Amino acid sequence: MMKKLLLTTICLLIITTFGAFAQTVFKVGSKYDADIKVFAVNSKYDADLVVYEVKSKYDADKDGRWFFTNSKYNAKKKVFFVKSKYDADLKVYFASSKYDAGWRNRSKQHLLK
Repeated sequence: MMKKLLLTTICLLIITTFGAFAQTVFKVGSKYDADIKVFAVNSKYDADLVVYEVKSKYDADKDGRWFFTNSKYNAKKKVFFVKSKYDADLKVYFASSKYDAGWRNRSKQHLLK
């Protein structure tokens, strides 16, 4: 029993450590289920974070590179997209290039930690 508990703890620690930098997100249907309320802006100059949507969770290796997962259990953060920027914790702009992804307002970084 003790060995099983120790093994489980070690596995969780490894998963948490290596997943700490991945920005794997799950889109929820209610703001009450979300970790972060997000508003998508039309200009990168209005954004706190410029986001590039990647096709694989392994490509979500830097700030602003988001992988949308189909399971909330595989997500680092659960996000809800609000209709008003005034209701948002974080304003994002979706870029067409991964090289544009990154923080524009570093004071909001704690939201994705």
